[in-house]
Amino acid sequence: MVGFGLIGTGFAATRRAEFLAQDQRGRLVAVAGHTWAKVQQLTSTYPAVACGDWREVIAHPDVEVVIIAGVNTWHGEVATQALAQGKGVVVEYPLSLDYAEAKDLVNFARQKGLFLHVEHIELLSPIHQVLREVLPKLGKIQSGRSVNLVAQHPAPQKWTYHRDLFGFPFIAGLARVSRLLDLLGAVERVFCIFQMDGLMDGINKGYYRSCYASAQLHFTQGTLVELTYGKGEHIWENQRHFSLYGTQGGVIFNGDQGAWITPHQQQPLTLASRRGLFHQDMDNVLNHLLQGQPLYLPVEQSLEALRVATALQVSAQSGQAVTLRGWEPPGVT
Repeated sequence: MVGFGLIGTGFAATRRAEFLAQDQRGRLVAVAGHTWAKVQQLTSTYPAVACGDWREVIAHPDVEVVIIAGVNTWHGEVATQALAQGKGVVVEYPLSLDYAEAKDLVNFARQKGLFLHVEHIELLSPIHQVLREVLPKLGKIQSGRSVNLVAQHPAPQKWTYHRDLFGFPFIAGLARVSRLLDLLGAVERVFCIFQMDGLMDGINKGYYRSCYASAQLHFTQGTLVELTYGKGEHIWENQRHFSLYGTQGGVIFNGDQGAWITPHQQQPLTLASRRGLFHQDMDNVLNHLLQGQPLYLPVEQSLEALRVATALQVSAQSGQAVTLRGWEPPGVT
């Protein structure tokens, strides 16, 4: 039975604790989080040692694998400490907000033979399975569009609305880049604009009321994809859209309603429920640890998505396009 430590108390962390309570191959040993009351609440539902500091979780002798499902800015530091103490790591994307740190972690885990898995449940999702199935029928993919807009009035004062705790949107929301790379392959060039409004000071320093990012990704195979992300008080509609257009047809999703379109037909695409994706991820982790089965995503693939997302951040800061071939972010050796 594999002993897990859990750092985080939100939705993803709770789903993982729930899985371990039901699966005899692993057990939840210790929990820490951003808010002590939530740590106590989670450990009262799923019995485990409640820790006031995440370092106590890593140091616990019965913890073999550390699950990092907390504030984004913690990910790199916690993963570094866990691997340094010989523990395996399961981390919600991104592995780190800093590409150089993430690359060092991947190399260290490989050199030491330590388990490192970055969660990307978007690749397990029903919409992604449908996209993989339909994609070969669309011909050469010419263009695409991915839009995620969330209107919130007022914007909540949560870490997901904090400049430093959440991070740059396409790094924090790495799934949006990862999905495209999995479907379309290597990226040749990117351009991005980003704006943040209502940035606060004083006791609430770092929190903001709204953000908006728009990007263009030019893929090596010739596809151009527009990527949009926005949330907060200056967004006035909720929108979740994904589309790809090829020479022989297109696929369009608005929310969970999809259609495969050709010159001769428009066929509805039905999606299964998204429920259970974190359970699938944990099942894959335990199958790998105990039976040697391959993970659904090599960590190097997540690292490449992070490189592309970092290029988007550099483009937004510089106002210039970034060509990806041979490119490494500043500070990477």
